Amino acid sequence: MACVGGPNFAALKEVCERPSLRWILQPKKLAFQSRTRMNLQSKASDEVEGSPLWEDKGLLQSEELYNYVLETSVYPREPTPLKEIRAITEIHPEFYMGTTPDSGQLIAMLLNLLNAKNTIEIGIFTGYSLLLTALTIPDDGKIIAIDPDRQSYEMGLPVIQKSGVGHKIDFKNSRALPVLDELLKDEKNKGGFDFAFVDADKTNYGNYHERLLQLVKVGGLIVYDNTLWYGTLVMPEERVVDELMRQGRSYLLELNRFLAADNRIEISQVTVGDGLTICRRLF
Repeated sequence: MACVGGPNFAALKEVCERPSLRWILQPKKLAFQSRTRMNLQSKASDEVEGSPLWEDKGLLQSEELYNYVLETSVYPREPTPLKEIRAITEIHPEFYMGTTPDSGQLIAMLLNLLNAKNTIEIGIFTGYSLLLTALTIPDDGKIIAIDPDRQSYEMGLPVIQKSGVGHKIDFKNSRALPVLDELLKDEKNKGGFDFAFVDADKTNYGNYHERLLQLVKVGGLIVYDNTLWYGTLVMPEERVVDELMRQGRSYLLELNRFLAADNRIEISQVTVGDGLTICRRLF
């Protein structure tokens, strides 16, 4: 049984030593350090298919329950190219930023329910959610994929190309706001997209929201990742000592209040991964 993608212990140590993340990761007992490497097979009976990234980002506080969800309903149906992206992501210094496979499974279902064809993705990282979308939409579908970090994108690009879906992707190596503003200059783009996924800088989620509400069609979906921010939203601010985590917490608290009051959308905040907020445009 071929195995790849063993835990990147150096990167893991760096993450665990961040003060604001230590209390999240250490109670999980760091059990993944004694596990076998990631398995690329799709058998429900496989002992372990996980990795530090996927098993310690989830909001479920029972590691056993989260593993049950992954091993019972997620991993057996996860396409092999996505498993390969997960393996590649493990060697990235910020491997914990990747989309979790349980979140990905939900996104794929939403895309299929919408019969989505044209999509926007803000924040690509190594390409897990991008590849998932490209595998799900039809052959003539298109994804506007935006990220200023080409280096991380290129880590997963060989898997994307090998999967035969690269022609669906229009990668914009740029900050997102200029690209969105450029799209809005063409009236044909307004309401021209079925779906948008945002997993990028939290400080601009509100700015992205206003533009995406014009670009996504009525009845289309905008999905925001990380909207529960490692569970820090319900913690006193003084307990979140890392400045980056604290800043993100502040912006996401504001965003969640704003989305809950926005009558232009129907929303559902889902506790998969690090929290997904699904917004359906009403008008």
